[in-house]
Amino acid sequence: MEKMFKVGVITSTHGVRGEVKVFPTTDDSARFKELKKVLLDTGKELLTLEVQGVKFFKQFVILKFKGIDDINEIERYRHCSLFVMREDAVPLSEGEYFIADMLGMEVVTEDGERFGTFKDVIETGANDVYVVDSPVYGEVLLPAIRECILKVDIKEKRMTVHLMKGLIS
Repeated sequence: MEKMFKVGVITSTHGVRGEVKVFPTTDDSARFKELKKVLLDTGKELLTLEVQGVKFFKQFVILKFKGIDDINEIERYRHCSLFVMREDAVPLSEGEYFIADMLGMEVVTEDGERFGTFKDVIETGANDVYVVDSPVYGEVLLPAIRECILKVDIKEKRMTVHLMKGLIS
C-alpha cells in the first residue's frame, strides 16, 4: 500500500512573502485547513515543510510555509508536487478507499470470473466511475454504485462487481 499520497502541485508563487498557489489533487480542498506538514518532492529529495497558513482562491489553495518568507526562496519549487504521509491523510468513512490503494486491483465478476484490472477513477458530479482494463472487452467504465460494485477488498487487492445490463457489449 502507498505510504504517501499526492495532495497538490505548486503552480506558481503568490505575492512576494513566500506564499504559493497550489492546484489540489485531492477530492476535498478543505483538507488543507487541517494540514500541519507536507512533503515537497523537489525531484532530487523530499523536503518536510510545516504549513503556516492556508487560504483559498477559486480552485486553488494558497499555502504559506514556516521559514519561507521570500518569493525567491519558494520560486524554485514551482511545478513540484506536495505529498502527505498515510498517517496524516484524512480518515476515510466506511466504503471509502484511497485510489492509490485500488490501482492494479484484480476485478472479478460475482461469479468469480476474472474480468480485468482496476486502472483509474473518473470523478463525475453524481458518482465516481471506475475504469477497468479488460482483456476481453477493452476499457470498461463501471459506475461506483452499490448495485455494480459489490465488494472491495484492499488487503486481497480484489474487487467484485455485478455487470449491469448495458455496461459491456
